Amino acid sequence: MKVTINDVAELAGVSIKTVSRVMNNEPSVKKTTLDKVTAAITQLNYQPNAAARNLASTRSYSIGYIYDNPNAYYIIDMQKGLLDACRKHGYELLIHPTNAKSANIVQEVIDVVQHSRLAGLVLTPPFSEMPEIAEALERIEVDFVRIISGSTPSPKLTNCVLVDDFTAAFKITNHLLELGHTDIAFLCGDEEHSSSGERLAGFQAALTKRGIQANPKFVLPGSYSFESGIKGAKHLLGLTHKPTAIFACNDEIAAGALFSARLANVAIPEQLSIVGFENSPFSRQTWPPLTTANQPNSTIASQAAELLFRHTRPGNTRSAVEQQPVFIPELLVRESTAICPR
Repeated sequence: MKVTINDVAELAGVSIKTVSRVMNNEPSVKKTTLDKVTAAITQLNYQPNAAARNLASTRSYSIGYIYDNPNAYYIIDMQKGLLDACRKHGYELLIHPTNAKSANIVQEVIDVVQHSRLAGLVLTPPFSEMPEIAEALERIEVDFVRIISGSTPSPKLTNCVLVDDFTAAFKITNHLLELGHTDIAFLCGDEEHSSSGERLAGFQAALTKRGIQANPKFVLPGSYSFESGIKGAKHLLGLTHKPTAIFACNDEIAAGALFSARLANVAIPEQLSIVGFENSPFSRQTWPPLTTANQPNSTIASQAAELLFRHTRPGNTRSAVEQQPVFIPELLVRESTAICPR
């Protein structure tokens, strides 16, 4: 028979209401009571039904993840981190893919929240960087946490998880400079994503610190896609004065650039070094494996969900949980980079 909340209450020697308070992570529960109920839940392997809780309560036990991102690996990692946190706290996760450029995107987000009775949202780029989305959610009094590109916590942005793309890009570029590369190209991602601008700024800052000016012919617009990497590298390798290294804005672009170089019979890394960003499976599935920046997307998503759950607990206020954890993706040196050939 399926274990019920009654069984947990009986084993722990507490009331059903007390079990409910523990399941809802209410801060007023005494530690001794929390330990007894938690032990009973573990022993009985109790799995609360979030849908039933939603119907029986004025509170919601579901959060949402609304995304528009071409990188499937990024989406999978985000979902994993969110699901891990949801299972830990007894919540369900609603996943809603959509088009951020849609004319009625703000109303669509509101409709999803209200129709599904969501307790809150975790917003990733580009939604986390759209002020109209944040303003609309505040108007209908729905909690949300944003994952955004940034290096410094700001009082203007509350309840955010920051990813320091600038510092990570600076470190990657510095790695290439230490190998003797000065003719370094940069393949941009989608311009509407702040991460693209932050990574470009970090790249340029590292060059400037060494007294090197970025060659404007080496900085190419693009998108976060394999095809963009192919196109960008093909253009660069067709120039009279070619770069000796390429910094791609993410691993998918870098994999496309590597593929394009292979087609042109350019040896990697003997003739051309290539680096990516994020440490997605693309960086490990190429040959040679890509030097990149390890961005722990699952951990970042889990941290964002934990922040959101602090908002939704009874007795907590938004002002009490205005935190801005900062993640700095770490440099991972692999075989796609080598000393400059000239």
